[in-house]
Amino acid sequence: MKHDSNQWVSISDMMSGLMLVFLFISVAYMIEVEQEKEKMKNIAVAYNQGKIALNQALKDEFEEDLVEWNAEILDNNTIRFKSPDILFETGKSDIKDKFKYILDDFFPRYIKILTNEKFRLDIDEIRIEGHTSSSWGTAQNRNERYIHNAKLSQDRAFQVLNYCIDVETVQNELDWLIKLFRANGVSFAKPIIENGVENEELSRRVEFRVITKMEDRIYKIIEASE
Repeated sequence: MKHDSNQWVSISDMMSGLMLVFLFISVAYMIEVEQEKEKMKNIAVAYNQGKIALNQALKDEFEEDLVEWNAEILDNNTIRFKSPDILFETGKSDIKDKFKYILDDFFPRYIKILTNEKFRLDIDEIRIEGHTSSSWGTAQNRNERYIHNAKLSQDRAFQVLNYCIDVETVQNELDWLIKLFRANGVSFAKPIIENGVENEELSRRVEFRVITKMEDRIYKIIEASE
């Protein structure tokens, strides 16, 4: 009986030890989860602060020009030029003189903001996006409309990039621009919808969009946690 009692004590001690090990593992896991949550929170806060600061800088610089340019600054720091009559002829990619005049004024000031030490190191891409409506007069089906508009939107975005990269007052930042400056044709993938219906005129637009490295960091953390 004495032997059985000692054996029971040993098993009991072992179980207690295992429970303690599991407790330590659980506590360590909880601490790790909390640390990851805190890390994500800090990144999100830093991203939001940087986003707000850039948005304010853009508004301070361009707010008085937006009405004349028929442009707007979105909360995600996209600058949208939304008057097709100013931008291009229907179905063509040549930049109108009026839009060239706007770009001559806008782009150097835009780059001056983005190259400020507060924002410069956090910028991953400066993207010109060309957008179209979903219509195309001679197209027979949706696929054909998409392909025609994809080419047109890409050509327009490229023409804007080509014009901006040659602006004399940004040549001192040319190496930096070459690494970051991109032109994307979006076709009618992102139409402007009002009351459930596409606004074709507003859908025909050009947007300057900033992609930050902070966004990339957040995506990587989310992917790692999945």
